[in-house]
Amino acid sequence: MLTHETKKGYILISSEIESNFERLKLELHPLRVVGFIQEDDFKIEHAKAVINEAYISESQTKYIILGAKNFNTISQNALLKVLEEPPKNIEFIIITSTKSNLLPTVRSRLPIIKGDVNSEVQEVDLNLLRIDYGQVFTFLKEHSRIAKNDAKLLVEALYNRATVVDKLLLSKEQLENFDKAYRLLELNSRPQNVLAMLLMSFVGEK
Repeated sequence: MLTHETKKGYILISSEIESNFERLKLELHPLRVVGFIQEDDFKIEHAKAVINEAYISESQTKYIILGAKNFNTISQNALLKVLEEPPKNIEFIIITSTKSNLLPTVRSRLPIIKGDVNSEVQEVDLNLLRIDYGQVFTFLKEHSRIAKNDAKLLVEALYNRATVVDKLLLSKEQLENFDKAYRLLELNSRPQNVLAMLLMSFVGEK
């Protein structure tokens, strides 16, 4: 069960889209929940409806839940701005069967939770609020032989650490670096270099 303190937007990876939507409505009660759940594809007309709903002013938190087996590129690009800068009291939850359905730019804006929403997100024992050069060096040494797919999971874990655990308000550069990290790993860049780029954007930040 989600507590009041842990209620916030995220991406839920699950094949049980409809059942998760119904469960979330119960868990988030009495907060308002508006669903945009599609059986197959999430299209541009659905994205426009989501945006219109997001800009209806609310006096308390409203959850907008998007769910579909597939999200096309046009609809995702249309949602980027509202996901990055949601209106006051608006939280988004996206439910889809695999993270590969979502663009890196979308995945970088919300923490990713796999399977049951109650499962633990992979944790990183690294305080990004107080990280220094020595900690970056040690972290990179520990992950010097990390594989591409494991590096993707680590990037997700670092994002969760920054936004959920350390509760940092990421700068535009830091958000773009998370997006860039996914793209570089897809292009088979050396994982250690990608992680170094990502972590160095936090060194010296207060």
